[in-house]
Amino acid sequence: MALSRDPGVRLRDVAASCGVTDRTVQAIVADLEAAGYITRTRDGRRNRYTLVPGAAFRHPAEAGQEIAGLLELLAEPHSSAGNIP
Repeated sequence: MALSRDPGVRLRDVAASCGVTDRTVQAIVADLEAAGYITRTRDGRRNRYTLVPGAAFRHPAEAGQEIAGLLELLAEPHSSAGNIP
């Protein structure tokens, strides 16, 4: 979510906001890149991360479902507790 919201975010900032180590975030991002979910490009001295359009889940139960749908769902504003039926 952090990379989809801000493609130029520093991984140390992602780590701080998630309460994990820089190394953990670096490993997760490397795994996402290796799996083809994101691409990384250099932008001066920083990296820019781009979600790969059309990337699908790998698990057979979700086969064919694009991750973009999940990211859109998670990015929607949260409704207040009073409005939940």
